Amino acid sequence: MIEQPPPPVQNPLTMVMKAKSPEDYAALQQLIAHFQSLPPEQNPVTIALTKISTVHFARFAFLGNDQLGVITTYDGDFAVYINEFIDTIGDVFNALMAHVESAPPLPVQTYRQEFLDYVHSVDVGCVGTFYSAYPERTVLDILGPVGAPS
Repeated sequence: MIEQPPPPVQNPLTMVMKAKSPEDYAALQQLIAHFQSLPPEQNPVTIALTKISTVHFARFAFLGNDQLGVITTYDGDFAVYINEFIDTIGDVFNALMAHVESAPPLPVQTYRQEFLDYVHSVDVGCVGTFYSAYPERTVLDILGPVGAPS
């Protein structure tokens, strides 16, 4: 019997969310600009990404047609990943979700399953196979003991 390689430990997530209105799209742009203008040690998104230690890459992208993209590559289980973000920056998601069509009930800290279901529903997935240069290496494997958060 031919052994199959283990599944990659890294997983892609490409959320595409539509703003409720042009005014909500502008509000999303202002929120993201505010977070991104903060120094890394004050930016709640950067702080959460560093603390969680399972995210290889993450970025926001404003797409045409009043859409916001959240694009990440993370290690491990989807539900664990999303719940860690709810625990660390749930209020950031609450602020963003207030401006998004078909958003789950808020706060996300109370309606966790609904938020997980929502994220699944707006994840557009990959076209073809997800490529990783290091499919069996986690963030912590790559960073090693020096890069691990204390």
